[in-house]
Amino acid sequence: MPAFLSLAEAIATHVKDGDTLAMEGFTHLIPYAAGHEIIRQGRKHLTLIRMTPDILYDQLIGVGAADKLIFSWGGNPGVGSLHRLRDAVENGWPHKLAIEEHSHAAMANAYEAGAANLPFATFRGYIGADLPKVNPNIRSVTCPFTGEVLAAVPAHRPDVSIIHALRADRKGNVLLEGIVGVQKEAVLAAKKAIVTVEEIVDDLGAPSPNSVILPGWTITAVVAVPGGAHPSYAQGYYKRDNAFYIAWDPIARERDTFLAWIDAHVMRATPADFAARRPAA
Repeated sequence: MPAFLSLAEAIATHVKDGDTLAMEGFTHLIPYAAGHEIIRQGRKHLTLIRMTPDILYDQLIGVGAADKLIFSWGGNPGVGSLHRLRDAVENGWPHKLAIEEHSHAAMANAYEAGAANLPFATFRGYIGADLPKVNPNIRSVTCPFTGEVLAAVPAHRPDVSIIHALRADRKGNVLLEGIVGVQKEAVLAAKKAIVTVEEIVDDLGAPSPNSVILPGWTITAVVAVPGGAHPSYAQGYYKRDNAFYIAWDPIARERDTFLAWIDAHVMRATPADFAARRPAA
C-alpha cells in the first residue's frame, strides 16, 4: 500500500538531485503541481523523460533543473515553440541541455520494455528516417526467426515516474479515465511512482470502457492535489485552460519575464493554489 503524503513530503522523500524522472500525461492529466514542487525544492541535474514535453518541462528546463531531455515531439501545443527549451539547447541558458530525440513509437515502446523489465525495446520503425544519424541510442537488431531488421532503443527505467490521476481510494488504488497516454507504462517502468490525484475516495466508482486502474502495489506515494493538472485538464473536474497556453508564449519568450513568472506563480505559490486556478468543468 502506498504512503499518503503531502506534495512537499512526496517530492522531498522520493525525488533526488541527479534522478531520471518521467512526468507523463497526454494533453490530459499533466502533473503540473508536482513539477512546481520540484522547482520549489530546487532539484538539479535531472534527466527528464517525456513523450511530449510541453510547458511543464519548459518550466523545469528554464529554472535549470534538467541536464538532459529524452523525448519525442516538444512544443507548446497549438501555439508554438518552447522558448526555454530552445534557449537551453541553442544558447546554453541557464546551462547546456543534452537532448536525445526519438519518435513517439520509440518512446512508447521504451516505456513498455521498461515495464516488462527488459533492457531494450524492438519494433518496426525509423525506416528512411534521419533521427538515427543524430541519436546513437537508435540501433537495430536482426530477428533470429525471420531475419527481419528491426529498430531497437534502450528501455525507459526512470528512478521516479510522476503522474496525475482522477481519484485514488483509501487503499491507494488509482483511477485514470479519458485520454490516457503512457501513464500506466511509466508507472510500471519506474523504480518509484508518485501519483497526485483530484480526490481520495472510499470507492473508485463504476469503470468506463477506457478506465485504467493502477493497483496500490505499483505506487509509492499518493498525494491529493485538487486542480493539480492545471493548465491541462482533468476529465469531469475541469477544462483545459487554453488561454494559459496562449499566454505562456510571451511569458517564456524572454528570460526576465519567465523568471518573474516563476517567482510569482511557483516559488511564492502552494499546491492549494491549483484548486483556485482550475476552470469549471
